[in-house]
Amino acid sequence: MKLEELNVYRQSMDMAEKVWVIVAGWDYFSKDTVGKQLVKAADSIAANLSEGFGRYHYREKTNFGYYSRGSLYETKTWLRKSFTRGLITDDDYEYLINETEDIGIRLNNYIRSTSKSNKITTEF
Repeated sequence: MKLEELNVYRQSMDMAEKVWVIVAGWDYFSKDTVGKQLVKAADSIAANLSEGFGRYHYREKTNFGYYSRGSLYETKTWLRKSFTRGLITDDDYEYLINETEDIGIRLNNYIRSTSKSNKITTEF
């Protein structure tokens, strides 16, 4: 299986691109404070998945899955801050929060599938 075939990877890549487009339209102060943090956190979800995928060892894949989940939760925090500070629209916030929830489910399934105790491969 290739990394690009993982639905959780593709979905996290797509979400990060949506975040990028939104943040690119912000003023300098907003980009420099909240924006950079949000983009970095969103980008780290897929980046950690790809780093773990390249390790070829179940324990490292699992650990990087946990790092990816941490980045997902950080992304949720920055999305909430962006919303409460009036930087993103209601529609964008709702869409992105729903995406993080869906990615979280897929990520948990991926982590479970990479652990040594459960070698069953499932669709993500």
